[in-house]
Amino acid sequence: MLYNNKLNKLQERGYRMSTKPKLSMYWASSCGGCEVSLVNINEKILDLAANFDFYFCPCLLDTKKKDIEALEDGEIAITFFNGAIRTSENEEMAHLMREKSKILIAFGSCSYEGCIPALSNLHTKAAHFKSIYLDNPTVDNPHGIVPKTETEVPEGTLAIPAFYESVRTLSQVTDVDYSIPGCPPEPKQVWGVIEAVIQGKALPPKGSSLGAGNSTVCRECERKKEDKKITRFYRTWEIIPDTQACLLDQGLICMGIATADGCGALCPKVNMPCTGCYGPPVGTLDQGAKMVAALGAIIDIGEKKGLSEDELVRCVDHIIDSIPDYSGTFYKYSLAGSILGGKRG
Repeated sequence: MLYNNKLNKLQERGYRMSTKPKLSMYWASSCGGCEVSLVNINEKILDLAANFDFYFCPCLLDTKKKDIEALEDGEIAITFFNGAIRTSENEEMAHLMREKSKILIAFGSCSYEGCIPALSNLHTKAAHFKSIYLDNPTVDNPHGIVPKTETEVPEGTLAIPAFYESVRTLSQVTDVDYSIPGCPPEPKQVWGVIEAVIQGKALPPKGSSLGAGNSTVCRECERKKEDKKITRFYRTWEIIPDTQACLLDQGLICMGIATADGCGALCPKVNMPCTGCYGPPVGTLDQGAKMVAALGAIIDIGEKKGLSEDELVRCVDHIIDSIPDYSGTFYKYSLAGSILGGKRG
């Protein structure tokens, strides 16, 4: 009723309302690269504009929250929701966009699996505030002030969103129709969804990951793979890898063996290891656990060299010590959505 009254008033004033289906994009806890990936559909952005009313995108359009609240339920055809759920505002908008959207898509790794923001789940909210506002060498805060959700000032009460104790994925707070993985998603995957809606094509079953395949990045990778044991791991800056051989065989931790395919193995093609942004393959509950299991099968701990038990332990320690950051390596994109969930201790 509120929306209809608003529509009538605008029409009385001579405004021409769009009859095209609405498309929206919301930015929660993320870096903004997902908005760039939408623009990266290049000239097809004109087709998008011709077929949709690009109605809501906080970093590009001036549409307000109250405008979304005034819409009928399900009036938005597609919402690309990017970013993890870090604050109460993120969660509030997740529920609102779910209510107003026919199709709600977890867009990009942050929304789908938690991504980089979720690595903070390994620390407490209090630890974050201490590091950011109290111990930061570039902050002058002699009174030890940290953010509060409400602050009284002469003009009234100032309120900011609550900072949650941990980061969650979009599907952990509301019902999601589809996900598009990637950090950020590939433009061809984004356009595939938009084009399907334009042409009235049937989308896959609800819950599907759009753009991801049923295998791993290794299937798409053309590098030569050998049955090889490795004695240590290298950081990307420590060696210049051979351009034809498997990166993992060369001692670089390439997450392709534990990552869903669909990207075209873009990183290995430019001599960089896969870091896992498409999330776990179909049937894998935990991307990090799958990768650790795979590494356990290929590292050379010297068991065939007649080493003593103490020597074997030292050999294993040497190999493990060459991995600088277990969480950031194995769960860079998937911690919040993993079986660990980012739990501490």
